Amino acid sequence: MPEFKNSLTQQQPPPVAVLLQAMWYEAKGDWEMAHTLAQDVHTTDGSWIHAYLHRVEGDNSNAQYWYHRANRKMSKKPLTEEWDDIVRELLNT
Repeated sequence: MPEFKNSLTQQQPPPVAVLLQAMWYEAKGDWEMAHTLAQDVHTTDGSWIHAYLHRVEGDNSNAQYWYHRANRKMSKKPLTEEWDDIVRELLNT
């Protein structure tokens, strides 16, 4: 995880899977790119990230829909903690 977080100082994401790239772009403040990447991944992890991104956006009703698609309850954690949870899980898969 520290290596991935350290990559946020770079101009381009590291060579990682598309969902991790989405999280990288979100952390860099590029919500649009993150959303574009995540919305094209039709898996439970893709839905989780899609949900998280709509939560970041403040669109909680849309986020709730995507959490449901991800088979997860809507997170009540601070966004930074959920970001860590998502990245940690994706790095371990």
